[in-house]
Amino acid sequence: MSAPRLTDFVKAYDVRGLVPEQLSPQVARVIGAAFAQVIATPEGASAIVIGHDMRPSSPELARAFAEGAVAHGVDVTLIGLCSTDGLYYASGALDVPGAMFTASHNPARYNGIKLCRAGARPVGQESGLAEVRDLAQWLLDRGDLHPSIAPGRVGSITERDLLADYAAHLRGLVDLSAARPLKVVVDAGNGMAGHTVPAVLGTDGGMPGLPLEVVPLYFELDGNFPNHEANPLEPENLRDLQAAVLEHGADLGLAFDGDADRCFVVDETGAPVPPSAVTALVAEREVARAVADGTAAADIAVVHNLISSRAVPEIIAATGARPVRTRVGHSYIKQEMASENAVFGGEHSAHYYFRDFWFADTGMLAAMHVLAALGEQQRPLSQLVASYTRYVASGEINSPVADVPAATARVRDWATGQGGVTEDDLDGLTLTHEGEPLWWLNLRASNTEPLLRLNVEAADRATMERVRDAALAAIRTEGERP
Repeated sequence: MSAPRLTDFVKAYDVRGLVPEQLSPQVARVIGAAFAQVIATPEGASAIVIGHDMRPSSPELARAFAEGAVAHGVDVTLIGLCSTDGLYYASGALDVPGAMFTASHNPARYNGIKLCRAGARPVGQESGLAEVRDLAQWLLDRGDLHPSIAPGRVGSITERDLLADYAAHLRGLVDLSAARPLKVVVDAGNGMAGHTVPAVLGTDGGMPGLPLEVVPLYFELDGNFPNHEANPLEPENLRDLQAAVLEHGADLGLAFDGDADRCFVVDETGAPVPPSAVTALVAEREVARAVADGTAAADIAVVHNLISSRAVPEIIAATGARPVRTRVGHSYIKQEMASENAVFGGEHSAHYYFRDFWFADTGMLAAMHVLAALGEQQRPLSQLVASYTRYVASGEINSPVADVPAATARVRDWATGQGGVTEDDLDGLTLTHEGEPLWWLNLRASNTEPLLRLNVEAADRATMERVRDAALAAIRTEGERP
């Protein structure tokens, strides 16, 4: 059987493929060897760290990756079960490159690899992943690890548990000990939050208890996801959490995805809290913390992507800090955060990034900020977040089209006819109506499919629906679908 083509499943930011048809132990082994050669060795790193999620294939794949790396002279620390932000913690704290075996929220038949440089710095197609892929393909096509290109030594493999250290680091960034007692339902979706929440919010990490009553939902680690898909972005995957919050009279609910790097919040009524509201809330807190440490507000930057709510830059600016607008995608967020030395960054997809976490994303730390903000005052969460939810959003709507430029032009023509509309092309096309009523829309083309992604936000629901429906009518003109 011919070797699989890595270009089929090495994506823009990570590796994500079917097991074992695409991602097999042999493939993991050559990717580990290539990672050692392309990322670790040129940076002078003599060691890397590897973690994995709860998928049945993850331990074997992680071990194979380690074998490839040590064959090419790099020492490996295996930290076993961890969340993706737990791997980022290990890479940052140990200052070594890292690899995380996970397919996040994808179905059980998938697995994948997220790679980072020392200090949790991202590795994507434009920052080394393409070179790793190409060298791995070369090794795979030859059927072995080609020790002739190795540096002449074989590395070692050691095992280390960093869960308690990870939990202690997060506890050191957000103090929950003085919060009022809160009841929180946590839906782990049978993913890695079932491993990390008891350590961070409970006592499994060896730390004192917090004034939190955690009601666990699907904490059993199971990569087959027997209860629901571990993707809280889909509303149907929040239904069990919403029902449990109401059943238990909880103050809020938290839902994590499979590798626990994203966190979604629901309030005491079971209503989802928009990720943009969480971004604005955490931004206020991180700016206030930086100011308390002696930094002038004008010298503080907070990053947000361009389809975050308009309320996000407004609230950041109101603190005196500087909002920095970026393209959609974690590589752009991380790049801007590093260049701006930003204290915090947030995305509409519920990825949250922190300077004090090596500019990497951690859903757990964002959740702790929400718990702290709620616990510092007496209002319910629905009232607390109301001031951060100023506008009405459509959410992202995907439309298959035969001619993306033509569909985009039709939307532009419609918007121009409304009068008073400005546009920019930072990421796709953003059209903004600053007058009354206020609205904006963004159209972005998919990089891999003939799709247009539409996001609309407006001052009121009627305006949002009017703009949304007009834009969709222009996009979906008869005869334009593929």
